[in-house]
Amino acid sequence: MSHAHVHSPVDEAAYLHGEEIAASKHEFVGGEIYAMADKSERHKRIAGNLFFHLRSATRGEPCRAFMADMRRRLAGGTTYYYPNAMLVCDPADDHPLYKQSPCLIAEVLSTATVDVHGKWTAYRGLASLRYCLPVDSERLWDRVFFRDEHDAWFEQASSAEDRVDVACSGTRLALTLDDRYGDTGLLVV
Repeated sequence: MSHAHVHSPVDEAAYLHGEEIAASKHEFVGGEIYAMADKSERHKRIAGNLFFHLRSATRGEPCRAFMADMRRRLAGGTTYYYPNAMLVCDPADDHPLYKQSPCLIAEVLSTATVDVHGKWTAYRGLASLRYCLPVDSERLWDRVFFRDEHDAWFEQASSAEDRVDVACSGTRLALTLDDRYGDTGLLVV
């Protein structure tokens, strides 16, 4: 006779402690821990491009750029994701293990359905968030979700001529498709 495995949900403290000693990263959703898949070289290059441009724009500014090793805390600690790049401008958002008030989140997509729908649904409720950039790692495609001054969300497709103008507190930058996809083998036409 086989026995069913009973899984007990993990609490936030146990998750954070486990991540500090784990050899690989895990996301945490509703008490469940999910191992993160290893990423392709192209995925890592796109994430690096995004972080490079965010970090360059924040030098000497109060906003701080983070790459994929900084967690994003959601839903009162029941969910943690590792965005590929994040821009945080709230000086009170100073926890050393996670951030809660990003102005911009960039996600390099490995599986568009999960990343776009699942994470976008979670991210769009963040009062501080003004920009969400899901960037496909397999083809030249990306969407920009941005919130206007009336708190309404809009979606814009990007083409080779377009740029994303980001304004978070005093930090301003423009990102083109070439900025995001440079040196990846995906040519911007």
